Amino acid sequence: MFGDMMGMMNKIKETQEKVEATKERLKTVTLEEKSSDDLLKVTITATREIKNISVADELLEDKEQLEDYLVLTLNKAINKASEINEAELAAVAKDGMPDIPGLDQLK
Repeated sequence: MFGDMMGMMNKIKETQEKVEATKERLKTVTLEEKSSDDLLKVTITATREIKNISVADELLEDKEQLEDYLVLTLNKAINKASEINEAELAAVAKDGMPDIPGLDQLK
């Protein structure tokens, strides 16, 4: 029994390390989201850090449209980044869970 506990503790520690490594890697994963007409482009990391915003000149003439585009495009980019982030971390966590009988039925 004690050996099992040690094994489980090691697996949990290993999983925490994998989660940290995944978080670091996600900082380097970038994705691009753009408005439907490509006038606005947003580059964001999977950790939801905005790296770049590119605005076409014609959008600068219409402040209201630019603001709408920014809100829509940034929200889309953040949602996409969140999905990638959660999926990656969930995969690592699931992979590292100790096999406890009956746990699968909880989902």
